[in-house]
Amino acid sequence: MSVPVSTVQATFCATIVDEWVRAGLLDVVLCPGSRSTPLALAFASRSELHCHVRIDERSAAFFALGRALRTRRPVAVLVTSGTAAAELHAAVAEADLSCVPLLILTADRPPELRGIGAPQTIEQTALFGPMVRHFAEPGVAREDARPTWRPFANRLWRAARGFDDRPAGPVHANLSFIEPLLGEAEELPEGRSDNDPWVFAPVIPALRSAFEVNGASVLCVVGAGVSAAVVQELWGLQWAIIGDATVPHTLPYADPLLRDDEVAAGLRPDVVVRLGGAPASKVLAQRLREWAPRVVGFTGAGFLADPDGIIGDRLPGLPDGRATQMRGASDFVQRWATASRLVGEHLAVTLGDELTEITVARTVVELGVATATPLVVGSSMPVRDVEWWAPSRVAPVFANRGANGIDGVVSTVLGVAAGDKAVGLVGDVTFLHDVSALVDGVEGCAVLVVVDNDGGGIFNFLPQATALSTDRFEQLFATARHHDLVRIAAAFGHHAERVSTVAQLTSAVTSGLARGGLSVVVASVPPRHENVEMHASLNREIRGAVPW
Repeated sequence: MSVPVSTVQATFCATIVDEWVRAGLLDVVLCPGSRSTPLALAFASRSELHCHVRIDERSAAFFALGRALRTRRPVAVLVTSGTAAAELHAAVAEADLSCVPLLILTADRPPELRGIGAPQTIEQTALFGPMVRHFAEPGVAREDARPTWRPFANRLWRAARGFDDRPAGPVHANLSFIEPLLGEAEELPEGRSDNDPWVFAPVIPALRSAFEVNGASVLCVVGAGVSAAVVQELWGLQWAIIGDATVPHTLPYADPLLRDDEVAAGLRPDVVVRLGGAPASKVLAQRLREWAPRVVGFTGAGFLADPDGIIGDRLPGLPDGRATQMRGASDFVQRWATASRLVGEHLAVTLGDELTEITVARTVVELGVATATPLVVGSSMPVRDVEWWAPSRVAPVFANRGANGIDGVVSTVLGVAAGDKAVGLVGDVTFLHDVSALVDGVEGCAVLVVVDNDGGGIFNFLPQATALSTDRFEQLFATARHHDLVRIAAAFGHHAERVSTVAQLTSAVTSGLARGGLSVVVASVPPRHENVEMHASLNREIRGAVPW
């Protein structure tokens, strides 16, 4: 007697979910849809899983990305067939470039119902191309294929986690389901022992590599993917360490320090060590090209960014903190530390309580340090203001620094905050671009600080701002949208308020973290052209703050 197809599908879905739960899956992001019913029910039946339901697939995918960033383990995303699958593309691109593990699961009709006008059907085979670590399309579940179900799930998990000598990242399974979609699972195929390495490949400790420094002046430039633990170990090598907004425990203010020729000359290294992604500072990149030092890159912190092609030597793993020949010059480290401290002291005296884009970034970072709350920083100006003008980060900082897009950032904030707390810092255009994230809100506590500068502030720093007429620049680049952001957030049922001083911002963020739920704090800042002038003025003042 043959087993009903609905039963086979239900058992297949229950099996792969069971395999992922055994492997450590905690979070699943589900979007409503009919074709994905068998797998949605399998996920929902497992009490071990946190099932987050989001109605917008793009928002859901970036929410999942935020969860994966926070938990450092794969998160599953399930959508129905058709354009729902296409909505995931931007988040898959970000996860690919940022090495974030996602299990992308798209439901589909069987092959015989594709290409003949069946509703809600598009070409989903290999939809994300080379962006995924692994693509699988097992077809409609068959009873005689039961022995393959657990290995299938395991291959996806391993590829997402970055086993088998590949970095972590998204994987894609396009799963065909046929009607009837509702069914009851039978007894599952037997699972393997938790101690079997075929199921749970061990995490291999990072290889340690060394090269000779022997007391030279070493500048270590770190970016996305480098952990706090790695940075703490690197400090023992007597290297001056600077980094992007996402890396804690680094020396701040590198960008304004390097803008002045004399100050930069005093901070010039003999050797540069690179790990992880690239900082946002073009000034830093320019100085590294001008100085043309020996540049050594280590691949053990994830993807090693080298957009300017300056890395001469690539070494596997991480620097060996025990290698005495890698110790740098302590006076060089002290020189960088002193310069950084003096800039911080100057800014603390100069900026005061006026709310500007720079003081918003500084305040949000300081509150994150004081409350040990994770921070998610939006692209464009927020990530630059945190990297350039904020004090050193201590609490975790996240940003979508793979593709550097503004899409989905609000959803990423809510994903990081789910079940916990987080503060987000975004611009007004970024907020409006992902306003659908507000529909489902947060399953925890999030304070979203929105810098309201009436448009895309980063474009005012580009040549377009002065080369074009004001009207044309505003039309094509600044793209100001004159919406009341407080009313928008409140319309979705969230607490919202507008602030205009540092003291008000501090109070609003502190109250929001205590209140729970989602709070939107809209920060009124000076016009965009004044922000450009402020950056220029502060950069000029740095020369007087550093005594050489």
